[in-house]
Amino acid sequence: MTLEEFLSMRDTLPEQPGVYRYFDEEENWLYVGKAKNIKKRVSQYFLENKIVASRIKLMVKQIARIEVTIVPNENDALILENSLIKENQPKYNIRLKDDKTYPFIVIKNERFPRIFFTRKYYKDGSEYLGPYTSVITAKDIFNTITTLFPLRTCTLNLSKENVTKKKFRACLEFHIGNCLAPCEAKQTEEEYAQNIKKIKDILKGKFVQVKDFMSAQMEKTVDKLAFEEADKWKTKLKKLDEFETKSVIFNPKWNHILAVNIYTTESKCILNYLRVENGTIISSKSFEVERKLEESNEEVLEQFISQFLLTSNDIEEVVIPFELAVLPNKVRQVIPLLGDKKKLLDVSYINARSFAMTLFTDPKFEKKRGEFNILKELQDKLRLNQLPIHMECFDNSNIQGSNPVSACVVFKNGKPAKKDYRHFHVKTVEGPDDFASMKEIVTRRYKRMVDEGEELPQLIVIDGGKGQLSHALEALKELQLESKVTIVGIAKKLEEIYFKDDPIPMYIDKKSPALKLIQQMRDEAHRFGLSFHRQLRSKSMIQSPLNQIDGIGKTTVTKLLKKYKSITNMKEASKDDLIELIGAKRAEILFEFLNNIGTR
Repeated sequence: MTLEEFLSMRDTLPEQPGVYRYFDEEENWLYVGKAKNIKKRVSQYFLENKIVASRIKLMVKQIARIEVTIVPNENDALILENSLIKENQPKYNIRLKDDKTYPFIVIKNERFPRIFFTRKYYKDGSEYLGPYTSVITAKDIFNTITTLFPLRTCTLNLSKENVTKKKFRACLEFHIGNCLAPCEAKQTEEEYAQNIKKIKDILKGKFVQVKDFMSAQMEKTVDKLAFEEADKWKTKLKKLDEFETKSVIFNPKWNHILAVNIYTTESKCILNYLRVENGTIISSKSFEVERKLEESNEEVLEQFISQFLLTSNDIEEVVIPFELAVLPNKVRQVIPLLGDKKKLLDVSYINARSFAMTLFTDPKFEKKRGEFNILKELQDKLRLNQLPIHMECFDNSNIQGSNPVSACVVFKNGKPAKKDYRHFHVKTVEGPDDFASMKEIVTRRYKRMVDEGEELPQLIVIDGGKGQLSHALEALKELQLESKVTIVGIAKKLEEIYFKDDPIPMYIDKKSPALKLIQQMRDEAHRFGLSFHRQLRSKSMIQSPLNQIDGIGKTTVTKLLKKYKSITNMKEASKDDLIELIGAKRAEILFEFLNNIGTR
């Protein structure tokens, strides 16, 4: 959208608080933002003197349509903004590099509630505790509580009516001690509810009450001389102690607290959060944030906290290093300078810094960063609009005009994706026509991808010069894909890179990693096509009329074809030569066959 186009519609924008959305020509989401005054905020993007970041300029060029929603206040704008970001993942909004859905432990809203962990969050009246930052942690917690308190795992409808009518029978879980069979009324709803309450206490860090209950039960069983049962309670108590010691304890009165801190360098932005219940850190996570439009630390922190609160609606207080402009009304902001909450914030900062150091020293990270740098160099060298995450290379193989075939190799993230490689038999081209073969194969490849709704690559490499490139380009034009994907050709002799509509090739430094990646793709396509061609030639050799001769097997046929290449050459060979190669008996049979057929 140009400045003139924006000015023509500027007066239609409201001056109230709300959310604005940018879309490109293909209706893809570019950006979602909130503002006290929509008109004023959106106008800033189109006033050149206000624009600093090059990425903002790039985004503004792509805007084709602006959509706005007016809301009563900033708080509502914040909630709507983050809902839209989470649902639609706009291209230029902040991204968490580790943006996974973490598991919750859910206490189901039903009679005799089941407890299990899940990654899906539904507003069904159930109680969700978490999120936990790893499945292993969630499973460890789940195994602990089910060991302490047997629970049902079945999905039966245990309504009063069904239980009274004795519709169900106790399953194996009851007989091995993992469930107390509420389905047969062997456990009352009140007893089950007491266990659920104790489980909630444990998950929320309230260990004292549960430990007191277990100690009392152990003493009762000892008084009754039921030592075996007392030992079970002792074991459970020990298990609970072990679980409790895994947690870091701050002030036991702290509840529903989220502490978030940020660590930044010139190239990195790392966030860490700690979730605290009853003075206990119940979950913690560090991750890298990808700044799309050079957002400030305040903007990064505000957006993360708002997104977190969409799925964790029991947070009452956030502990942060600086004040944020707006957060949901129910949440208090605390910016501590001294005391225990400052220590909590320091722990979060130390975690974020430690994670950043790990990224800098992790060989896997260094490797990924190296791969990214090569792709970025390739993007710059070839003037691509997008990072070439997905690339494809084509090569024709047609030795001496026989068995013409083509190969397509696929590279993703700079590495061969061998499962996506494809072979093609050339079907519509007669004779060794390399140009027409290239056009046919490119047409077939991308017509199928379009028909099946697959994503196109960011870069297509053709093994060959201007001729092969021009025919491949014709195929893309006929499919109306010319503007949607970049295509180049690489000539073998001088490693020249040819572009469409440009007669002068590009020369990339021979030592450049970007050129070496293109060469690797070209060589891989050649190798893959050649191996397929050899398979076909071997197959055609084996499918010879010689296979029809009684008394001559496949091994003998292979031996004959390897030496003489064709039946014509065999007819010209002497009988002594044939005897020497395959023996007198087989030579006699073959000699008779050759004398009875015409030249083949």
